[in-house]
Amino acid sequence: MRLRLYAALLTLDFLAIAIGFLLPSHLLRSDFGLVELLIVTSTVYTGIAFNSGAFSLRSAQDVSVDTAPAVRALLFTYGVLFLLSYFLKLERDLSRLLLAVAMAVSTSLLVVFRQAMAMYVESRLRDRLLVRMLILDGSEFEAPAGFRVVRAQDIGLSPDLRDPAMLNKFGQLIRECERVVVACGSESCSNWAMMLKGANVRGDVVVDAIETFGALGVSHVGGRPTLTVSVGPLSLRNAFAKRAFDLAFCIPALVFLAPALLLTALAIKIDSPGPVLFRQRRVGRGNEFFDILKFRSMRVESCDADGNVSTKRDDDRITRVGYFIRRTSIDELPQLLNVLFGHMSIVGPRPHALGSMAGNHLFWDVDARYWHRHTLKPGITGLAQVRGYRGATNHVEDLTRRLQADLEYAANWSFWRDIGILAMTLKVVVHRNTY
Repeated sequence: MRLRLYAALLTLDFLAIAIGFLLPSHLLRSDFGLVELLIVTSTVYTGIAFNSGAFSLRSAQDVSVDTAPAVRALLFTYGVLFLLSYFLKLERDLSRLLLAVAMAVSTSLLVVFRQAMAMYVESRLRDRLLVRMLILDGSEFEAPAGFRVVRAQDIGLSPDLRDPAMLNKFGQLIRECERVVVACGSESCSNWAMMLKGANVRGDVVVDAIETFGALGVSHVGGRPTLTVSVGPLSLRNAFAKRAFDLAFCIPALVFLAPALLLTALAIKIDSPGPVLFRQRRVGRGNEFFDILKFRSMRVESCDADGNVSTKRDDDRITRVGYFIRRTSIDELPQLLNVLFGHMSIVGPRPHALGSMAGNHLFWDVDARYWHRHTLKPGITGLAQVRGYRGATNHVEDLTRRLQADLEYAANWSFWRDIGILAMTLKVVVHRNTY
């Protein structure tokens, strides 16, 4: 719904730009290439507008607050056109008067269109766009207006950090939510806070006494204080940039690597009976499950669907072809399809199997912060991998080092850091701990 709203805002902005040029072109009888001019103007405006925060839920709901970024982006775009007209000596065909009138008309229409959109969203779509949920777990709390109330006991939901299925259930429950507030007893507040930190929403815990939950700030709901323990996904601009980069990388990579993928599939089929691809349930963004794709490198009867047994050096479960593709990380290439489908990103924390162990402990038993790493999409490569934290997790320290790197990545994400991690990945494709 939100993406459709942003698309509608962009369409209305394009319409304002188009009318802004059509009207003065007709009145001034200009024969300058109108189509080319509209394409250039719309392209420049789109880039500037996205980078200036002109597209957000606030910009669709409150024009008095958030039309300013869109207006600034449009005025900056026309400034670029004025400069191009001057330096390219286009004043004869593309007059300054035409640009001035177009700028005035487009800017006025942009404000009018966004005002109309804000009124429509406020009257028709507000509840669908801002889905807010109040979860009651052993505590009574009068829900403010606009909150959907869910009683945890009625749906069999509990903050059990040792049960991945419960985390998955929670992730599915709040998938469409913009904000989730939990009112609970003091004995379960810590666990609810941990669950919310790994979720893909803004999360709040209602507390009677402020305690340390690693909170990001204090807020208020219905006149009562809450601790903000998570702020949800990347901003629209950053999420758009990350997804655009994922698609720009994985689509050409799939085309370029198609012959190698086919040869690998053929080699696997000849080497041992069974399917070419191996599917395994992993934990993804928001602690929801997804099936990761890999080239099968083990004999079918030895495949470990739950990931209970870490691969060791000279593992007799691995086939001849499997040994080569694991050493060269070729077995990971089908995950480009996971990126294409939106389950994964090129760069992010590596997704783990549900049965993964560090020593004799499940990953989430080692450190409750383990779930926090799932606030972002899992990646084919990540900060932990380029630092050399790969291979079996025979000791607790093997996991804690990776977890620390994952949390560092999530807390300090940037587009250029993703580029740097991807570049460094080329140096560690073949690693001594990969087997």
